[in-house]
Amino acid sequence: MFIERAITSKLKTSLDHGDVTIILGARQVGKTSLISRCLEGIHHHMLNLDVLVDANRLTSLAAMEPIDAFRSLGSPKVLVIDEVQNLPETGKIMKGWFDKSVPVKIVLLGSSSLEILDQTAEPLTGRNEKIFLPPLLFTEAIRAQSWYPQGNLHPSFFTALEDTIQAFLLERMVFGNYPRALTDKDRESYLLNLTSDYLLKDVFQLGLVKTPETIRKLLLLLAHQTGSEVSIAELADALSIARQTVERYIETLERTFVIFRLPAFGKNQRKEIVKNHKIFFWDTGVRNAILKDFSVSLMRNDIGRLWENYAISEFAKINLLSGLKQNLFFWRSRQGSEIDLVITHNETIQAIEMKWSPKRTAPIRAFQSLYGIKPHILNRESLPHYLIKIQNSLE
Repeated sequence: MFIERAITSKLKTSLDHGDVTIILGARQVGKTSLISRCLEGIHHHMLNLDVLVDANRLTSLAAMEPIDAFRSLGSPKVLVIDEVQNLPETGKIMKGWFDKSVPVKIVLLGSSSLEILDQTAEPLTGRNEKIFLPPLLFTEAIRAQSWYPQGNLHPSFFTALEDTIQAFLLERMVFGNYPRALTDKDRESYLLNLTSDYLLKDVFQLGLVKTPETIRKLLLLLAHQTGSEVSIAELADALSIARQTVERYIETLERTFVIFRLPAFGKNQRKEIVKNHKIFFWDTGVRNAILKDFSVSLMRNDIGRLWENYAISEFAKINLLSGLKQNLFFWRSRQGSEIDLVITHNETIQAIEMKWSPKRTAPIRAFQSLYGIKPHILNRESLPHYLIKIQNSLE
């Protein structure tokens, strides 16, 4: 089952441009499926550098004149090279093809943005367009459901199917938005296998972590602390490693699309906390697999943390895909008042509070008194409507 992605049209447009297209995203988010879908009916050739035969073939092609190498592949219109982080010299090889005006569109797929991939992209500076593909958006996932109506939505849709939408939202919070987490019958086994064998594969293969068990323990700590401000010193003490090592591991997990940091927002250091960070998972199914907790219950003791992570990750994914270049923050005053999400773009500021309960809650007045902006409240009933509205405005 192929799930239509919001970024499909952008990728198809990119295929018509002369620059090298680089698609980045964690393993299993659907990069290969997406490019294969976009290339249906187009003469193309694909090499997967996770496969030794393909990696050796690309190395052999590097010794040939670019035009001869191109012809040996059958003169495709598009050449796709998957898992490029496994062969750093790929960038230099493709630069040679690009500079010799070989008549082929080059598409590179990578599952990390680590230095090894940077080395691949560096020779193509000024010659590439990067596209990031995160796990599915909530809107992409819900549109793939048989009960979701096609075309313009009538407001009554949300009323008639409110219980179905809420049940679907809770499932997505628990099992996440990786494509196979929607389609596999045994979602728990898939996610456990994903977190143990695939998600950290680049980190372990590249030797960036000396003791894999330490980074697994770090992920467990971060999963428990989702939505809280993270203390590097406390993490270092708990893991009995240096603070610099914790920082390096967190950066590594960021650059392999496992987690992302949300910095603090503020302009007045006397009144606001502006140096701290929160850490969230790009996918809550991954977080729950790390915790080995797949309870689909409104009574989960971590439902608040899980909800906040899911909601904020949706905004982070939309920001990544839309190209709006917004900045995302959280806000907390020294008196303890807090806003879950602050979005800035140019001179505009938007504040959002994520409330799990649909009961009306008064917004935090401290932020409004400082910035003259009334925070918007999103709860589990209003979030789906809000996300669908945003997605429609971007299309």
